[in-house]
Amino acid sequence: MANQIITIGRQCGSGGHTIGILLARQLGLPFYDKQIVEEEAVRTKLSAEFIRSHRTYFGGGQAVGYGTRFNSPERMGSQFIDQLQQIQAEVLLEAAWQEPCVIVGRCADYVLADQFAILKVFIHSELPYKIDRSAREHGLARDQAPAVLAQRDRARARLYTFFTEQRWGDAANYDLCLDSGRLGIDTCVELIKDTYGRLNG
Repeated sequence: MANQIITIGRQCGSGGHTIGILLARQLGLPFYDKQIVEEEAVRTKLSAEFIRSHRTYFGGGQAVGYGTRFNSPERMGSQFIDQLQQIQAEVLLEAAWQEPCVIVGRCADYVLADQFAILKVFIHSELPYKIDRSAREHGLARDQAPAVLAQRDRARARLYTFFTEQRWGDAANYDLCLDSGRLGIDTCVELIKDTYGRLNG
């Protein structure tokens, strides 16, 4: 059987990135998040910041009329966005083929679904928790946090839906949906780790 992969989607401020790091560390698995974009930058000879900002711009809904998802037989719209997403898919596939791993974001749950056994996780939480965490961990001003978090989540949702034709955060698309504010970061890690162990037992 192909490598067992854990993919983590997450609302901004919910601690999904931290959960992914702790989970990978405890399971002894490689962890991928920003590394994927950095590898894209190497392959495209573009800066990682440019790639991130372009995806944010697109995902924010400012660039419209871009057609269908990247692996559709009907090619419409922005070649540049399609090329970036195709390169990202290649990087994800190469990482997943090497060994089991934990991947945060990047539409990995969709890109890898046909070739790997995947535990698909989505991390969410209530707004007060996300504001508190974002202020504490990242220095985001509390009065600005609601708008910033909402904007970033809209960008993620639109980009995810465009390339997967699925609804970002819809429980039907995931194996585990965990409220990090109610459960706590450590409990989320333990629940995912326990589920992963059971699936591979």
